[in-house]
Amino acid sequence: MAKKASKTESEPLKLFYIFYNQERWDNWLKTLSESSFEADPKSDEMPEGLRILDSFSEDITVSVLKVIKLYQNKRFSKEEAADKLGQIEMIVMAGAPEGNLEELVEILQLPKLALFRACQKYLEGGFDKDIKTLVKKGKALIESDMEAALDAAANIGASVIDGASCCSKYVKDDIESPTLFDEWLIECERMNEAMTTLKNFDETTGDED
Repeated sequence: MAKKASKTESEPLKLFYIFYNQERWDNWLKTLSESSFEADPKSDEMPEGLRILDSFSEDITVSVLKVIKLYQNKRFSKEEAADKLGQIEMIVMAGAPEGNLEELVEILQLPKLALFRACQKYLEGGFDKDIKTLVKKGKALIESDMEAALDAAANIGASVIDGASCCSKYVKDDIESPTLFDEWLIECERMNEAMTTLKNFDETTGDED
């Protein structure tokens, strides 16, 4: 007779994952505070501080979407995923620290409005998937109705989570003064890239960070 699997062996692996926490956020802030934002005239590379800021932002996006992947893989119920996302959002969107990092953290936080709202819409379901129309709507409304523009960006982000391809063709590299909606589209593109890298996430026990 085959050996009966133990209860421990059949439990979901979600308990082994290490999620985004306050310590992780604080460590990034410390690294950012110690980084130089001075450009090297002899190098074409962006300053160290800007590279750190970009990696900081990417780490948040990937960490948030890992929760979504666990939901998609049926490791989390909708309620569990929403609760975990809420905990991460409280850390990321808390008041920016006063001092030299305040402006940098605010720059980091603004695109994440679209990230968290998109995840919420995805979990709720019933989101609009007409990306072309949503982009047109968001660009038209960003100056007059930021909340409506954010809703458009969130629908785009939810579609990306659901498998749609977006949004590089809607983001122009030569924009001198991108609007907040442009920043949200860039975040949706980052989400698209993150979902691709997380395609096989959850195939092994635990999160290797």
